[in-house]
Amino acid sequence: MARRRPWLAVLVAASALAGCAAPQPPGSRADLQERRAELQRAVADDPQAFAPRIRLIRILFRLDDGVAAEAAVKATIAAGGNRAVLRPLLARAYAMQGDGRRAFDELDSGPIAPEMMGEAAWVAGNVHLANGDLASARDAYDRAVRELPRDSMLWVDVARFRNANADIKGARDAADYAIELDGTNSAALALKANLVRTEEGLRAALRWYDAALAADPDNAGALIDQAATLGDIGRYRDMLVALRHAATLIPGDPRIYYLQAVLAARADNYQLARSLLQRTRGQMDDEPAFMLLSAIVELQLGGEAVGASWAERLLAEQPDNFTARRVLAAANWADGDDDGAMAALQPIVDRGDADSWSLLLAARVAAEEGRGGVSADYQARAASLARGEAGPFAVDNDYGLVAMAADAAPLDPAKAIPAIAADMASGQYARAIARATRLRDANRGVADAHILLGDAALAGERYDLAIAAYRAARDLDAGERTTLRLANALYRSGDPAGSGAAILALRNRQPSSLAAERLAGHLAMDLRHWDQAIAHFDRVRQRIGNRDVVILRELARAWAAKGDDARALPMIALAYRLQPLNADIMRLYADLLERRGRDQAGADLRDKADQIGR
Repeated sequence: MARRRPWLAVLVAASALAGCAAPQPPGSRADLQERRAELQRAVADDPQAFAPRIRLIRILFRLDDGVAAEAAVKATIAAGGNRAVLRPLLARAYAMQGDGRRAFDELDSGPIAPEMMGEAAWVAGNVHLANGDLASARDAYDRAVRELPRDSMLWVDVARFRNANADIKGARDAADYAIELDGTNSAALALKANLVRTEEGLRAALRWYDAALAADPDNAGALIDQAATLGDIGRYRDMLVALRHAATLIPGDPRIYYLQAVLAARADNYQLARSLLQRTRGQMDDEPAFMLLSAIVELQLGGEAVGASWAERLLAEQPDNFTARRVLAAANWADGDDDGAMAALQPIVDRGDADSWSLLLAARVAAEEGRGGVSADYQARAASLARGEAGPFAVDNDYGLVAMAADAAPLDPAKAIPAIAADMASGQYARAIARATRLRDANRGVADAHILLGDAALAGERYDLAIAAYRAARDLDAGERTTLRLANALYRSGDPAGSGAAILALRNRQPSSLAAERLAGHLAMDLRHWDQAIAHFDRVRQRIGNRDVVILRELARAWAAKGDDARALPMIALAYRLQPLNADIMRLYADLLERRGRDQAGADLRDKADQIGR
């Protein structure tokens, strides 16, 4: 017999805004196309004139047309151009086509003119970055910058490298310098928008996407990132406009189909979402967000086996992705595979901070397997609404060996981080803080380094140090992981107002954050601002469905406080169905029933709650 699938939230994220066009801005794609045509005519009129040939090659690079650039470089060589000058340009054309091996072969095939050494190092840096060789990329970019210190596009690539290396501050500085060198550099402005999105939130990024698209209305990458950001803040019509413009520039790009699928899924049109995902023709199958959306869409359409396969693929890469685990558990359970459902849930329910939805599904699976005692334990945990701290740090290695390895290489994250975890697990907080401080001092532009210090300080109850570290991390990355840590540290230090301000700032920057919406709702409840609390909690409920008892209970409390029992009762009834053994929910339900004149039903519930509470 088919089982009813649990309601699942569609979780998707991406990046930014659509732009209007000024007519043919200098450096825009349309302007570059005009200049390309002019230079092609100039080359045809005088094949021996090399200056227009070189300018044409540079224009083709700006247009990201590696194939045409290769042809233009080879034509210039055939016309008698200096191979030592042209060699780095041909290597760049190969690199733009994704052929790093040919690029390196070309650079190694003969001498390079002294004035082109910076260009050669720049190409090498790009290839090393594409290959994931960050150390070699750093060396190459350093050489390139020494030779070409005022090339705006070079600084864009340096910013991309630093961002890939988790050096957020360095990436921000490089992007800012690229813009300082050329305020109309659309690529630099778009990269700045992406960095601002991470640091300051979605809305703050929009003006930078606007600037990037004012400089080049046909910057397809900026349009796609803009569309994703607009979708994340709920501006779906504007998102669609940006995607349609991008589709005229790069028709068939899989990112466009993916984002359109996100839009369709958010509108509960899963058939359309599936069709759009299929149109990517496998080009995004290895992207985690694509795998998760595919799993959710298939599950909603009744394709439990296919949904499970997508979730399993994602978990093979990200075993700690709990959203994927919940999807896999739901798919397996709906398909009658209780063992598979429990295997997917086990890493979640084994934690002290397991969510109620996972615990309740685990309880249901255990009951169906005849393990009544285990089922009751899960139900009791769900009923307690416990939101405990994460479990103790797991340290697999002998503490002495871990500490010795870190002492020998204190700036090696692979050795220092396990040692910090071991120090914290054994209560040696001062030592953990000292190790984390050294690592932070060597990596001040890396948000994770500040977070690590903040975590160690918080564990050791050094609240001032933890707050300072989390604030430094938030200056680099203003997302959930930094802001919620800061809010927690502020609250634990006795500053609930500061904690609330941090939460509200996160919600304003990142309206798609469910965590910020939840916490803002709890803050409003504490302040007895019932309408605000209802608005926050109802936005969460609309996105995740009626599956979180805390949200349902708080909505019931807020409506009851406003005197609207007719709206409070359905919320508490739903919460009671999810957790029939929760004494607090039973008492609130009893109060509301009695206020509506159903005294006997209320009394029965109150008696049951008292028995459970004994």
